[in-house]
Amino acid sequence: MLDYPLLAALAAVIREGGFERAAARLGVTPSAVSQRIRALEERVGAALVVRSQPPVPTEAGARLCAHVERVRLLEGELAADLPALAGPGPGAPALPVAVNADSLGSWFLPAAARFSEATGALLHLLLDDEDHTAARLRSGEVLAAVTADPAAVPGCRTRPLGALRYVACASPAFMARHFPQGVTAAALARAPVLQFDRKDGLQARWLRRHLDLPLAAPTHQVPSTQGFLDASLLGLGWALHPVPLAAAPLAAGRLVELLPGAALEVPLHWQHARLGARLLEALTREVAAEARRSLIAPDAGIAGLAGEG
Repeated sequence: MLDYPLLAALAAVIREGGFERAAARLGVTPSAVSQRIRALEERVGAALVVRSQPPVPTEAGARLCAHVERVRLLEGELAADLPALAGPGPGAPALPVAVNADSLGSWFLPAAARFSEATGALLHLLLDDEDHTAARLRSGEVLAAVTADPAAVPGCRTRPLGALRYVACASPAFMARHFPQGVTAAALARAPVLQFDRKDGLQARWLRRHLDLPLAAPTHQVPSTQGFLDASLLGLGWALHPVPLAAAPLAAGRLVELLPGAALEVPLHWQHARLGARLLEALTREVAAEARRSLIAPDAGIAGLAGEG
């Protein structure tokens, strides 16, 4: 039989990103958390946590974390139906969800707000690049994710959401300063470019697709969606911005496209744990509805398909 206090310690370490934070969340000492995980590892007969900074689960640990999160969700729904079963403390279940920063800043939050208002459930949102959010599902940290990966994570369902369109922009002053003779390869090699973080490959992808050039320019890292846009408006560098965020500054002339009409479309998918939880189903409906309003429609050939891992 599974020992859920031990499993809770494992899940807390991964979810909180450290032993001390997990201890604070559980109301015990870091030593007690470490002892619980060692006891669980002895019972399972395998290492469950790589003790790095932050700690990451092994394959066996990820499977157990995913199980714990699903049990927490189902217990929360059961307590909502049968209040007498609810213990002390907050009763609303929380859904851990991974989402990329551009989706969070441009279209995802209205879906989250409608879901929370309708269900009373809480959301724990984890930010990561869209090419990496699926890894959060595999690790058991989250139960759902907005991801660029169409391949279903084992134990999950996936559905296409549509594409988020990006345009390469800079301020008029930046364009005049760095591209007086036009957007040439030589000018692009010298003009500063913005990246969200080291995982951000959008600018490099745009250069390869439209100009067949590598990204070799001086680079600023600005890990904030609003700060990223503000940095372009202030002339710090050029960058790819989601059309929903860039449309107003472009219309006002505060931003200019480097190559008008040369957009980049990033297909997005919604993946969620394959279990019959009403909360996940409700969140999926709201996310899909908002995607239909805000994103470019998926290709006709894939619209409506849902895969399972």
